[in-house]
Amino acid sequence: MRLVKEKLTPAKTAVIVVDVQNDFCHPEGACARRGSDVSAVKGMMPHLHGLLRAARSMKVPIIFIQTFHERATDSAAWTSRSDGRSGEVCRTGTWGAEFYEVAPLPDDIIVNKHRYSAFINTRLDSVLRTLNIETLVMTGVSTNVCVESTARHGYMLDYNIAFVADACAAFSEEAHRMTLENIDGFFGSVVRTEQLIETWEALAEETVTSAG
Repeated sequence: MRLVKEKLTPAKTAVIVVDVQNDFCHPEGACARRGSDVSAVKGMMPHLHGLLRAARSMKVPIIFIQTFHERATDSAAWTSRSDGRSGEVCRTGTWGAEFYEVAPLPDDIIVNKHRYSAFINTRLDSVLRTLNIETLVMTGVSTNVCVESTARHGYMLDYNIAFVADACAAFSEEAHRMTLENIDGFFGSVVRTEQLIETWEALAEETVTSAG
């Protein structure tokens, strides 16, 4: 699906960084310990860092999504997933729930979630409406679970979705690829980091030219 560049105007766009946390990304995190292949995260991180630098330079809001699980949100349906092993992930107050190789700055926003979608029972939609955001730039892990769930939910709430292929990672290349195909076909546009940054730079140049 083609994304019109005007929909990426920095003032109307937010970068959503989903679940870049130790338990999902670190080789010693809970997901890796239970057998998930987290190797794709290594290749994703340079692109994510480059995207965050560009977003900050363009004054694009950055929203970090941070998963927390605790007894208060551990419903029977939720904890029964993955034979109960999911209950080990991102426990409140643990190292596993801390951010992995990213550090939100004072002007960045953190939204805590307890389910796959960052819109379920969180303040995310309220934050986005307050900032007058129309387009969500989706990044993080894992591509086919929490990033995809949040992107789909955002699309259903009438946000434009720009899903950054090389700034997301999954536990398998097949899962990553299938999600990109599905998103691009039905829920948004799949882009790459370089393409997105070039679009922001072109829009900034157009603004300067028109102002002159």
